[in-house]
Amino acid sequence: MATHEHAPVGGKLLTIPVIILAMLLVPAAVVLLLRFVFGLGSVTNLSDGYPWGMWIAIDLIIGTALGCGGLVTALLVYIINKGEYHPIVRAALMTSLFGYVLGGAAVMIDLGRWWQGHNILLPWLWNPNSVLLETALCIFVYITVLLVEFSPTVFERFGMKESRKRLHRVLFFFTALGCLLPMMHQSSMGSVVILLGYKLSPLWQSHMLPVNFLLTAFTIGFAVVVCESVLSSAGLKRPFETRILRGLCGIMVWVQLAFMIVRYGDVIWRGAWPLAFAGNLQAWFFWMEFLAGAAAIIWLLPRSNRANPRTIFLAAAAMLLNGVLYRLNCYLIGYDPGNGWSYFPSMGEILVTVGIFAFQVLMYILLVKTLPVLHAVKPAPVPAAAE
Repeated sequence: MATHEHAPVGGKLLTIPVIILAMLLVPAAVVLLLRFVFGLGSVTNLSDGYPWGMWIAIDLIIGTALGCGGLVTALLVYIINKGEYHPIVRAALMTSLFGYVLGGAAVMIDLGRWWQGHNILLPWLWNPNSVLLETALCIFVYITVLLVEFSPTVFERFGMKESRKRLHRVLFFFTALGCLLPMMHQSSMGSVVILLGYKLSPLWQSHMLPVNFLLTAFTIGFAVVVCESVLSSAGLKRPFETRILRGLCGIMVWVQLAFMIVRYGDVIWRGAWPLAFAGNLQAWFFWMEFLAGAAAIIWLLPRSNRANPRTIFLAAAAMLLNGVLYRLNCYLIGYDPGNGWSYFPSMGEILVTVGIFAFQVLMYILLVKTLPVLHAVKPAPVPAAAE
């Protein structure tokens, strides 16, 4: 039986999954050491034609979207006042914190002159006409906001009742800021791609990019919350949160449908749809993106499907894939700088990305076992023995 209280899951910390995840960090650490000593060219396939690659497209652009679970749950619980979703808020905030911290780390890893990364905090060096400035500042401030929003979990774990009580008096301000900031910089990530001009395929190049990126922040955020809930319940042998997820899926299907109408209606309106039948790599990825989104809607529309954890997970995974592919297509697949430039991530880039996601999963496992992140589960009452 679930309650609105939270408690550590407990159990052994050193398990086989934890050991495997920790082992994946070793090659990533070696690659990063080479990168910071010998430069980007020593471990990446980046070039003048492709100045950004896997680390930006996946670790930052997709990684921060995976961190939007905190945004959608905060909106539902604290702004729209849907208290029934309160049990999943802490887990969503924690995954958001992981996504944004490691997304920010990915930016520092990808910077050519990484030792000048602190310049973003020096106002006299700012370029007020740069959309990247707004994006960077919002991400930096949002990480701070997430730390504040998640701190009551730490205070509760260590019995810091007075600190928690004081924070609660001003927490509403950080909650409001935590809903505003991600909407600002997620839409700005779409504005960045507009600057690519003709180098981005018309299947994705559009003045609707800021709107589409904002919508995918919601679709990916909802999908991550559901996937995390189902996987953690299965992996940690806890009851599935079907009652909560059923209501969430009822919201998700309309959010996904809104994105599909805006996104693909725009392609038709601009007359770019014939390129979807070109038979090239971009066309194939376009259809994979579309079919994933359509599958999510088909799975979620019947109310009966929302009561089955397996169907819920498949629908959320399809919804997640749709948003992830859209962003990947905008930043890599749909991008063609011409002049014979090509790009495929190096083994070093792949190892670092695998290490970043392995670190997120590793920290999730360790923290839910030691901190009151997940809602408490009371054991079912044992029926009295018949006399």
